[in-house]
Amino acid sequence: MEKQELKGKEIKLMKGNEALAEAAIRAGLDAYFGYPITPQSEVMEYLTENIPLRRGLVLQAESEVASINMVYGAAGAGARVMTSSSSPGMSLMQEGISYIASAQLPCLLVNVMRGGPGLGTIQPSQGDYFQAVKGGGHGDYKLFTLAPSTVQEMVDFVFEGFKMAEKYRVPAMLLADGALGQMMEKVELPAEGQFPHVIPDWATTGKKEGRKQNVITSLFIQPEKMEQINLDLQAKYKAMEIEVKSESINTEDADLILVAFGLVARICMKAAELAREKGIKVGVIRPITLFPFPTEVLNTTADRVKKFLVVEMNAGQMVEDVRLSINGKADVQFYGRMGGMIPNPEEILTKLESMMK
Repeated sequence: MEKQELKGKEIKLMKGNEALAEAAIRAGLDAYFGYPITPQSEVMEYLTENIPLRRGLVLQAESEVASINMVYGAAGAGARVMTSSSSPGMSLMQEGISYIASAQLPCLLVNVMRGGPGLGTIQPSQGDYFQAVKGGGHGDYKLFTLAPSTVQEMVDFVFEGFKMAEKYRVPAMLLADGALGQMMEKVELPAEGQFPHVIPDWATTGKKEGRKQNVITSLFIQPEKMEQINLDLQAKYKAMEIEVKSESINTEDADLILVAFGLVARICMKAAELAREKGIKVGVIRPITLFPFPTEVLNTTADRVKKFLVVEMNAGQMVEDVRLSINGKADVQFYGRMGGMIPNPEEILTKLESMMK
């Protein structure tokens, strides 16, 4: 890990998982509960080594089921709390995540995806898109979902995830992949103490003078009450649409648009460069928030561009949201690799050339 000081800013060469963990400490993390699973185990390892020297609690639970319920309890007490896992482990957490969403508690969930289904492989994947953005557990709930494409964004989105979780009182998800968790890049780290956290008034911290004891639950026996909770949640998710983020690259004169998130978006940017060298005008749209999704950006772009290619490391998941966003205005095709295989720019270029014939 290489370190240097540059005009008051701390610059380090760090692995994605370790950069994320360091960012969490600097974001004022109060507690982390988790269970090791490749390819994200370095998150807990780094926190275990470094948090005792700083502030906060790290606890390895006996399972992912236990860790997510510990997150539930700590979030209810008003702590700034986080867990991380990889695909099979995140599947085990889904019931607890649904409870946390219903109880309207803020926390940060990190999924460093690996190939599946099943135990699958430890290689990178984007096969958990549906699980993250459609509500992987039971009931009608959503996660504010961020998709980093660089190690720097692994750092930045920890802060953004906590910010959005606490602003809207929802669980937030940072959805990365195994390659991004393992790769090393230069990152700029913010100073500690710039993101203060105050225990909120709704937290279960016991009776206080001037207010009743707070009670937090996800159990509402009366259907009228449960419906009102659902209506409140849906209104909250609608309000979150103002937080949508995306990146558009060379889309103004494009004849064809590549759409991709995370690491694959970087590969698509290179494929677009290769295409332009061959005279094919290709642009790239990268959704940064997967929920809320950049529907308007895609729909508006489809007014002038009639060909879209969605590239993912799965069998075709985000492509469904792209098609819904474009709403029949343009031709939307899909190219995917699965099982831990990463597409390369040349094979994407081949697909682009076939679409332009």
